Order: sequence, then C-alpha cells, then structure tokens
Amino acid sequence: MTKLSDRVLSMQESVTLQAAARAKSLKAQGRDILELTLGEPDFVTPRHIQQEAMAAIENGSASFYTVASGLPALKEAISRYYETYYGYSVDQNDVVVATGAKFILYAFFMAVINAGDEVLIPTPYWVSYADQVEMAGGKPVFVEARQEQHFKVTVDQLEQARTQQTKVLLLNSPSNPTGMIYTSDELTAIGNWAVEHDILILADDIYGRLVYNGAIFTPISSLSEAIRQQTIVVNGVSKTYAMTGWRVGWATGQTDVIAAMSKIISQTTSNLTTVSQYATIEALTGDQEPIEAMRATFEERLNTIYPLLNEVKGFEVVKPEGAFYLFPEVSEAMRLKGFDDVTVFTNDILEQTGVALVTGAGFGAPSHLRLSYATDMETLKEAVRRLREYMEEM
Repeated sequence: MTKLSDRVLSMQESVTLQAAARAKSLKAQGRDILELTLGEPDFVTPRHIQQEAMAAIENGSASFYTVASGLPALKEAISRYYETYYGYSVDQNDVVVATGAKFILYAFFMAVINAGDEVLIPTPYWVSYADQVEMAGGKPVFVEARQEQHFKVTVDQLEQARTQQTKVLLLNSPSNPTGMIYTSDELTAIGNWAVEHDILILADDIYGRLVYNGAIFTPISSLSEAIRQQTIVVNGVSKTYAMTGWRVGWATGQTDVIAAMSKIISQTTSNLTTVSQYATIEALTGDQEPIEAMRATFEERLNTIYPLLNEVKGFEVVKPEGAFYLFPEVSEAMRLKGFDDVTVFTNDILEQTGVALVTGAGFGAPSHLRLSYATDMETLKEAVRRLREYMEEM
C-alpha cells in the first residue's frame, strides 16, 4: 500500500461535505431525506448572468487562458463593487481572483504562513479554516466565542491568546455557522488591536450582503486607513449571487500579499475558468434586483423557522443576523435522548427522522448542530416538525 503524506493523513474531511454525502447516499437508497447540510442557495443563478456567460462562449471570449490572477475587466468590476459596498476603491494590483473563496483562503495561508506561525480563529468557525492553516505549516489557535456573548470574541480574549508567534487573526462576519455580525464598535476595537500588534487581519466577508431584519454589515477594512492596510478581504459570488457552481472568489489587500497569492495560483490552478470570470463581471455590475429578492426570501425563511425551531424540546437558538444557518445549542436535547456526543446525536437524527444536519463538532462547537435554511419553506417546516416529533418521543 502506498505511504501517504503526513499532511493528508492528519487532515480531517469537511464535516459539511461528509454530511451531504451521507444524505445523498441514503436518498439514493430510496429514503425520504430532507437535506439541510450544505451552505448552498437553492436558487438558480440569475438569468442575466447566465446570458452573459453564454455570450462569452458564443463569441469565443471564453476559449482562452487569462492572466492567472484574473481578467483586468473583472478586477475593475471588483474595484467598482468595493466603491459601492465598502466605500473605497481598490487598485487592480491589489486584487487576485481564483477558483472559489475556499481556494483563495488556501492561497493566502500558503503565501503568508511559515512553520510555527499562529492564526487566531474565533470559534465556532467554518470547518476548513484550521486544516488549511495546518496544511501551510501554521498552528490554529482557537478563541472561544460562547453563545451567551452571541458568538463574538472580545479584544481581551484575543490579547490572552496572542503570543510572539501570532501572525494572523481570522474574522468571519456574518459568520458561518452562527450568522452573527460584529458591530462597527466591536470591529474598530479589534482592528486597532491588530494594528497595534502588527497582526494581519483575514476578513472573510463572503456573507456580507446576506443580512436580515435591519442588521448592518460593517466591513472591518472600511473603518480606517490603518485597519484597511492591515486587512486582506476575501469574498466571492457563491452565496450572494447563487453561483456556487461557478467557483469564483477573490482577495483584496496589501500588494505584496496579493502578488504572493497570485504566484501560488500561477503554480497551482492557473486562471479561474474564463467563462466564470465573464459571468462574474455581469453579476457585480448588472441588475441587482434578483439578488435582493433572494436575500428577502432568506429573511422570510429565517423569521418563519427560527421561532419554530426554538420550540423544539432541548433546542436553544440565538437568532442569527446574517448568512443562512441556524446553530442551535442542543446539550439538553442530547441529555434527554441519552447522547453525550453531538456527532452521534446528529447521525441518529438522520437515521430516525431523515433530517440531514451537520454536527457542530467540526465547527469547534461540540454542543451545537447546524441547520441550513437555504432551501424551500415547505422542506424547512417539515424538517422542524420531524425534529419536534423526534424530541417528544422520549
């Protein structure tokens, strides 16, 4: 048998993809499965974006390589996007585009992390952050943001976790999996702390346009020139524009970091698929009304499902402000059902009810589970009904 690398042997499989695969397997066996696992909008990419992609194919523009870091026209569209939603412009040399925001994150860590460098990661956290840091030879340092503090870390907590090896602070707001949003004041305090200690901020803003019920998303990079110079912003079109299959992500920030990421990309994937670049130009610069319609639909689902899920015995939910996940605390539910492991509990829910959820263990939250409401209302209501019945069967 081939001896695999230590790197891959120590790597964990994504719990979200693992849960989705298990749900699809059971569905293929004829089971009635309600999939609430993946963070994937259930909408088709808006028609005007599709049409622009088809035009690029038909006129031949999509047939060729581009610059590895992205089409100049796409970088210009991203700069205009920042002017509209961030309040500042970005030079083209400070933009790099790649095959999804996940790969952008990978390229960032590979570009800036040396062996032993530490990355502060507030928990709960998106499942791939820690493994990507470790792949780059770094050390993830987890800072617990408890439910009673609305899953947000404080400067005091960050300072307690800081060492001489701390190089990066990772911030995801709105958060996957909690949907919580840091306020402008909270971010200003964190940003100034990072500047004071020369800690690079990696801002994962992928859910920045998906906020609800009057909540406000504040980009940390917009708060001051000093904080902006300390921040690399990661974003993409997957969530906001229902374009998960197009695999488009980008980063903006310090010229030297962006150039280093571009070098990584040039030696791994080369350019992002050309047709996806043309589609993204249209997404960012074209009609935004379909985007608002999708956001409003997510908001309606949240406001409908949140109170219903909170009525499930043993489930305690903080109402999220953004993204499209609910992240209930289920320690009492586990106790009532006789479980002490949230992954085993989540698997039992799937086997007994057909409701596919994601264990919180992979997010650094062993007493929670994640439910995605990026699916239709009928499915969501039926899923909560099954969960209620499951918890009432003692």
